[in-house]
Amino acid sequence: MKMGSFVLGYHGCDRDVAEELLAGSSKFKASENDHDWLGHGVYFWENNPRRAMHWAQFMADHPKFQRRVKTPAVVGAVLDMGNCLDLTETTSLELVHKSYYILKQFYENQNLVLPENRPAFEGDEDLIQRCLDCAVINIVHDLRRADGFEEFQTVRGVFLEGGQLFPGSAIRNKTHIQICVRDLQNIRGVFRVDELDL
Repeated sequence: MKMGSFVLGYHGCDRDVAEELLAGSSKFKASENDHDWLGHGVYFWENNPRRAMHWAQFMADHPKFQRRVKTPAVVGAVLDMGNCLDLTETTSLELVHKSYYILKQFYENQNLVLPENRPAFEGDEDLIQRCLDCAVINIVHDLRRADGFEEFQTVRGVFLEGGQLFPGSAIRNKTHIQICVRDLQNIRGVFRVDELDL
């Protein structure tokens, strides 16, 4: 679904990685974990530098991720959304829904166990290991490629995460919009983030 717009994205990472990206001596590297929320690609927090910093700090503090982030930092990027699988839009949601059943049938035919979303650590109620979601999003891309349709360059999704913002609320204190960039050409530029925004 063509978005035809630019958005600001923020990428939480190690300070050395941020400096290399800003200097142009390194390029963003796509994540290819089996638990990536929006499938494989480079991840950004839409219009939310503070949330990107919180993520980088979480990685630095958590034993599972400490090897990747020693000093938390954030780099900003101008993102061309291009042909976007936008999970806030009905047509995209219908496509993902259909793809789930195709994936489920494939696993059943192969006598395989369908991936599940699961906790990454004790007390993880948000199930941040999104193995099922990742597999379904990735199959969307595989099916489009196999059928000769234009590939999605980005994926965008809203995530309700964290505890209640206040008692009785359905609003969560870590709700955010995340963008996964699959085509690195859609990252049009990078910029340094002012510390006051973090």
